[in-house]
Amino acid sequence: MKIKFKTLCAAIAVTAAASGCSNQFDNNYTSGINMQENIKLESKWDKVFPQSDKVNHSKVTFHNRYGVTLVADMYVPKNAQGKLPAIAVSGPFGAVKEQASGLYAQTLAQNGFVTIAFDPSFTGESGGMPRYVASPDINTEDFSAAVDYLSTNALVDPDKIGILGICGWGGMAVNAAAIDTRIKATVAATMYDMSRVTANGYFDSMDANGRYALKEQLNAQRTEDYKNGTYALAGGLPDVLPENAPQFVKDYYAYYKTSRGYHSRSLNSNGGWNKTSSLSFINMPILSYADEIKSPVLLIHGEKAHSRYFSEDTFKKLKGDNKELMIIPGANHTDLYDNFEKIPFDKIIKFYKDNLK
Repeated sequence: MKIKFKTLCAAIAVTAAASGCSNQFDNNYTSGINMQENIKLESKWDKVFPQSDKVNHSKVTFHNRYGVTLVADMYVPKNAQGKLPAIAVSGPFGAVKEQASGLYAQTLAQNGFVTIAFDPSFTGESGGMPRYVASPDINTEDFSAAVDYLSTNALVDPDKIGILGICGWGGMAVNAAAIDTRIKATVAATMYDMSRVTANGYFDSMDANGRYALKEQLNAQRTEDYKNGTYALAGGLPDVLPENAPQFVKDYYAYYKTSRGYHSRSLNSNGGWNKTSSLSFINMPILSYADEIKSPVLLIHGEKAHSRYFSEDTFKKLKGDNKELMIIPGANHTDLYDNFEKIPFDKIIKFYKDNLK
């Protein structure tokens, strides 16, 4: 069971063909055929939150620079005029856009922003094979791909684009802000540093020997997966919660395994990530250049969250007077998924309006 808890959410350029060439490969390249996958989109409203009558909702697709097609829910304020500021939202780690990220995106759209809540590569309705794998590089790129899409959308002012990451995607958002200068404002809510927690365990409790044992286990699983021709899943939350489960696992259960947040496409609600998905996070720290972010960053975390130290330590890395850490009294990790009494939407909205103008 410990292994399952560890792997839980957050728990856990195309160049043009050479001049003069005219073969079919080049035609495919320039027409964009190689950029898209055959994606099936759910047409009905299947979110875990009610639909707002203050925004227009639609499904959109775009691709990242690895050629993976990403699927997003777009929320646009009704009667919007002119080009608006925009925000791309994703997370939590192991969730889908029908859960917390969609709730954030819809709420922000009600307050004057064009927003998209997207499924990261290999998960939800988005493309990419194999399924249910995460990557510090590709998932950071997913945020920049969202910025690509928003920058070229007729409804959006390309100079007024922000991002918001929840849980493990909070760390990805900060990493994206460190590489993508088009991102003008970043919010990370109840963030995890997925590379740190994977390599060091919770509260940095894993030493080099423990890390080596983990690598042995994961690499042995690679052999089994290749032999079997399938990817074994690590498992999401248990269907029956053990009485001795840590409080934060009980909090996850209360969201992912109940009507409050359960979704059929959510990894955390069901079978979890591939067991070997953790490998790339062990020796690829995602926040190495966080101190070079020049744009504004707002980190929000619950006072009672087991993950609070991720935001506190990340804040120490950030430089400049346009960085802020906000601790929410009495809130745990998952309160910031969907609890309107705990999520400081007034603060978030003001932060974006002040910095996307």
